[in-house]
Amino acid sequence: MLFKKKGKLKKEYDRLLLSQIDKMRLKWMNQKSIWDKCFDLNEDLEQKVKISKLKYYYLFKEAKVRNIKLDIKNK
Repeated sequence: MLFKKKGKLKKEYDRLLLSQIDKMRLKWMNQKSIWDKCFDLNEDLEQKVKISKLKYYYLFKEAKVRNIKLDIKNK
């Protein structure tokens, strides 16, 4: 009974991680798009884009370490 909860929690946190990856990817792409269209090269905006990219790659790496498989059929 105790071990069944572990699998349920892992699935819940895996779904949460996948949703965070999607949100971070959208945030990174939006900031990158704004930075690409910007006439004035703002260093602050460039740093935000780099930070968003690093956060996205970190979450992606974490998903790989946790061996999360994306089920495309259910998406």
